[in-house]
Amino acid sequence: MKNSITLKRYSIIILLALITACDDTINQEELDSVVIPSSNVSFNKYIQPIFDARCNNAGCHNGTDRASGLSLSNHASATADFLIVAPGLPDNSKLAWAIEGRTTSLMPPLGYRPLTKNQREGIITWIREGAKNN
Repeated sequence: MKNSITLKRYSIIILLALITACDDTINQEELDSVVIPSSNVSFNKYIQPIFDARCNNAGCHNGTDRASGLSLSNHASATADFLIVAPGLPDNSKLAWAIEGRTTSLMPPLGYRPLTKNQREGIITWIREGAKNN
């Protein structure tokens, strides 16, 4: 009986350790410190985490709220409208205009944590390189 209780305790401790060790979330400071390369920008490694932290989890451009009809919750949604993300053509992409402040609706809007210069440049480079799902 005593061994059974000890085994259960160890099992709970190991389970808790595994759960906390598998936390792959990133906080805002960590996200802002990630350096996005000037070429070969990976959507999954660099761009989606920005969209998740600044757009999806802010309750704006997620799959449910879809502010202005836009979801940035995954690659298919982010690139569904050629007017929003024109692969290879950042100058024709409304997303690029919004993050650069070339529209009346700056993204993210005032009151939300702004994108860093490196994040803006990374998104523009990703669009310029064809907005690939890589």
